[in-house]
Amino acid sequence: MSCLGVLFALDEPSLNKLKKIPRNELPDYIGCQLEEEWFSQHPDLLAELDKSWDAAHRALTDGNLLFGDGCSPLSGVILGGTVLYGDKEGEEDYIITLKSPQQVKAISSALKNLTKEDFRRRYFAIDEEAYEHSIDEDDFNYTWDWLEGSFPLWEKAAQEGLWMLFTVDQ
Repeated sequence: MSCLGVLFALDEPSLNKLKKIPRNELPDYIGCQLEEEWFSQHPDLLAELDKSWDAAHRALTDGNLLFGDGCSPLSGVILGGTVLYGDKEGEEDYIITLKSPQQVKAISSALKNLTKEDFRRRYFAIDEEAYEHSIDEDDFNYTWDWLEGSFPLWEKAAQEGLWMLFTVDQ
């Protein structure tokens, strides 16, 4: 299931434009227009997670790959928030979740307190069979590096009162 995940920080006008897009057109809109219109002008408002999003979500929740799974606010990083796409039949090709500015602030604060050691403990508790990938040092470091690389975006979005989108094509 793991494909390339991306976090996008949105201002209110961009969010309002996104809300006008029909649900079935959201993946194309985000993958093409939104990136070109907003993020080509603001590259500091996106963070790639590569394929690490799957393990990161499992480590930050109770180990399952479910929407809204686990204890907040860390459970909100990937599949938390409002599901805009991906939780209905016929939407197996893409996942889009949206976090409010209040959720972004709480997540950012929680991420500031997340140490590599704490994440290591969480990561190595993932059920390898459910994850369908090896739980090992290489994957841990890969997952931590991508997740940690998103911390500045979370902080910037929290400071500026932005919304956060998580997207992944499957």
